[in-house]
Amino acid sequence: MVQEKKKDKTNMDPEEVGEETLSVIVDNDGTEEAAERDPEQIAADLARALADANAKIAELKDQNLRALAETENVRRRVQRDRDEALKFATTGLAKDLLPVADNLRRALDAIPKDALEKDEALRNFATGVEMTERLLLAALERHQIKRIEAVGQKFDANLHQAMFEVPGTGQPAGTVVQVLEAGYTIQDRLLRPALVGIAKADTAPSGGNGPAPATNGSGEPVA
Repeated sequence: MVQEKKKDKTNMDPEEVGEETLSVIVDNDGTEEAAERDPEQIAADLARALADANAKIAELKDQNLRALAETENVRRRVQRDRDEALKFATTGLAKDLLPVADNLRRALDAIPKDALEKDEALRNFATGVEMTERLLLAALERHQIKRIEAVGQKFDANLHQAMFEVPGTGQPAGTVVQVLEAGYTIQDRLLRPALVGIAKADTAPSGGNGPAPATNGSGEPVA
């Protein structure tokens, strides 16, 4: 009987065999299941695949945003470094020119005032030196290099370097009363601190008619 069924199947029309093959799937155990999958299972699989794809898209988008942010940070750092380099490009030259300005000022300060009144040639010479100093300072200021005006100002450790204290000035303690060497700034940065002398606090007079008498451990005066 089985052989007859097999023979009948072999004698079937090829189109009929194809339709039957598409309609069923025979597993290893000989059981048959529907060839078409359950629509709900297909929908679940598609939803899972879509969720995976969306998660991957979100991950790639996050990576892209992080890369863009890092690139922008690098660009800003490079731009800031470039601006700083241009802003302070004249620092080395300025430091070399400051001693020239110092010597011009020292030369003017060394000329006695009475000699200027008596000697016209010396007065003309001093005028020329003063003009040279003024031109040099103006050139420095065009590059944002400015002299620190210290006299009469409160001592500032960010701008001044105290060299000594001057007593009896009548100025509040810590006031700059003398400048040994002018200080300079470039842009908003200290180029060289001013070497200064500051007012010393006046010692308060001691009251009474002399030192207090010595006492022993019990507080009684020592004979």
